[in-house]
Amino acid sequence: MDNPEVDMTPMIDCVFQLITFFMLVINFESTSADERVKLPESEIAKPPKVKREDEVVINIGFIRKHDGTKRNPDGSTDNVDPLVFLNGEDIPVGAMTPRIKKDLQLYKLQHPGEAIKTVVKIRADSETPIGAVQELIKLYQEQKYEKFALQAMEAEQD
Repeated sequence: MDNPEVDMTPMIDCVFQLITFFMLVINFESTSADERVKLPESEIAKPPKVKREDEVVINIGFIRKHDGTKRNPDGSTDNVDPLVFLNGEDIPVGAMTPRIKKDLQLYKLQHPGEAIKTVVKIRADSETPIGAVQELIKLYQEQKYEKFALQAMEAEQD
């Protein structure tokens, strides 16, 4: 009896279709987005025409219960302050200085003698007080960051 051969063409075809499907569906731009941050809508919000070369994405918002109410990390709902969601950590805005300094040291090691060209892109929850966003910008400015971008959702047209 001869060795039977298996026709692999249908399996290869199926694999290529799955690869194509996932390449079309995945959104690489949202890899730095945090789903806990609900961006405000704006009619003038437009994506940049050219992708920024060097940017840091900062998500600032709230921990929420399943019903959408804001809560503190300890579970209480009194005086809820916004947090920065950064690499799996929930950091109070006022405690960001050591993290910013650490990122700046890394930047200087990679770009010795250069001015800071990094754009700090801030994705703030629509309920985040503007004062918290301003405080975060001030902390970055104290470390000599000069370029900032605020992200909003493009309002849907009727």
